[in-house]
Amino acid sequence: MRIIFVRHGEPDYARDCLTDEGRRQAAAAAERLAGEGICEIYASPCGRAMETASFTAQKLGLPVVTLDYMHEIAWGGEGVPHDGHPWTLGDCMLAEGFDFAAEDWRAHPYFRDNVATEYYGRIAGQIDAFLAGFGYRHEGRRFFCADGADKTVALFSHGGSGACALAHILALPFPYVASVLPYDFTSVIILDFPVRKGDYVFPRVELFNDCAHIRPGGRRPAIQQVSE
Repeated sequence: MRIIFVRHGEPDYARDCLTDEGRRQAAAAAERLAGEGICEIYASPCGRAMETASFTAQKLGLPVVTLDYMHEIAWGGEGVPHDGHPWTLGDCMLAEGFDFAAEDWRAHPYFRDNVATEYYGRIAGQIDAFLAGFGYRHEGRRFFCADGADKTVALFSHGGSGACALAHILALPFPYVASVLPYDFTSVIILDFPVRKGDYVFPRVELFNDCAHIRPGGRRPAIQQVSE
């Protein structure tokens, strides 16, 4: 099984839709994804994600299924610096030498009372249920392949909710992922889940932050740090 995560195109945040450039990006992404064998399309309920997904859905003749829990996250909390912005706080924790391997990021003062942590927990639980529906039961850092589905699905979401899902699936700390694994508008991320029924499997990163469809001529992708 393969899950293709796609971030929405360049947005008009005030109107929760795409800009003209964002629509060009979404159209280019649809062309890019046409050969991936996608059989199901899912999207956040936010307008910018749904609009991005609509280009691929029209290209492939597939419906878009809404996943309410993949709505973009919020952040902030009393006494939390930088307005609780997870990307900035992840950078701060790395700069301060926080040991992500030995300590729980959720207990850190930056995230203990940060609403982003609540969103992470909600998305983690829901994405586990989503994967269980395809025959993959999450147990600790691994997945039990009860009846793995040999299919490719696409999920259109956001920088924050997507990072929550990726961090949980890959057993990586969320602020660490937000800091060191950013991705651009309409970038393509592919996770591969081996199909070995009755055995434990581990998701593999097949592709990350592929922006070739919107960055012609070998130009490097722009790493976005704006709030959504």
